[in-house]
Amino acid sequence: MLTLDTHVDIRWPDPPDPLAEGPMRVDFPKMQRGGLNAAIFIAYVGQGKRDEAGHAAAAERAEAMLRHIRDRADGAAHRFCTTPDELEACHAAGALAVLSAVENGYAMGRDLSAPARWRALGACYLTLTHDGHNDLSDSARPQKRLGDAPTEHGGLSALGRQAIAALNAAGLMVDVSHVAKSGMLQAAELSRSPIVATHTACRALHDHPRGIDDEQLDALKAVGGLVQITAVPAFLRPTPEGGRNPGSVEDMADHVDHAIRRIGIEHVGLSSDFDGGGGVEGWQNAAETPGLTAALANRGYGERELGLLWSGNFLRLWRQALAIAV
Repeated sequence: MLTLDTHVDIRWPDPPDPLAEGPMRVDFPKMQRGGLNAAIFIAYVGQGKRDEAGHAAAAERAEAMLRHIRDRADGAAHRFCTTPDELEACHAAGALAVLSAVENGYAMGRDLSAPARWRALGACYLTLTHDGHNDLSDSARPQKRLGDAPTEHGGLSALGRQAIAALNAAGLMVDVSHVAKSGMLQAAELSRSPIVATHTACRALHDHPRGIDDEQLDALKAVGGLVQITAVPAFLRPTPEGGRNPGSVEDMADHVDHAIRRIGIEHVGLSSDFDGGGGVEGWQNAAETPGLTAALANRGYGERELGLLWSGNFLRLWRQALAIAV
């Protein structure tokens, strides 16, 4: 079974050596020990000032991170993969797979050529927003420190709509994690390839602004999209006042169960958001990956179902995104 974690943040600047057992929740030794075959490492850009200088700095950071992620692979024991076929060949060869994506369309600025450039560097998706509105879309979590109103664009901006088309043309998947519900539903309607929420959870079980509700789940199914349940405790269950959130792999499994009951297993997957806030009892780092698999197997998910959750569904969407690229 190919196990793919679709959202892993890296430390930047000065990332530790992934070849060595280190302080991050994901490095190559932990992946090897836990049987995590592949990870999409993220070129993350925090939301900042929306002017020419801010956008230029964000673009420079994102592209430097994409180059660093690509250079993590040696082409032998660790391979950089830019297509589903390359990923499957890497897995068949027994190597660990390194993949990349960009988080926060703030890094685009107003440059609609950026998606093609990022795809050329190997990225497979763009998360449209992060915390705080940007020029593309409203965020699920507006930031008062940035002067955000509750809504700004009413979902996607005119530029955001153009960006969806640019992402489709480049073959990049559209990730709607962090996006306001209005923008997410508009992206589902506009994108020519199915959208994905790479790291989220179900608001029906815990009403957190970073989750998605049942109407959004239904919209994902309607367009053939995908929700990836992630290991962020605060998304999965309430945090006791003054205490530590006791989120666990069982809570993740509860959200997986709900999503599958609502929209079917073909539209559900898994991710960690390690070192971006992810880490639950039973899956605290890549070395503990079997803990999540066991929790799901104990609920009756067999080899086929686990394969779809861990990578099969994501690979299907990725192929669809590449197939419509021009």
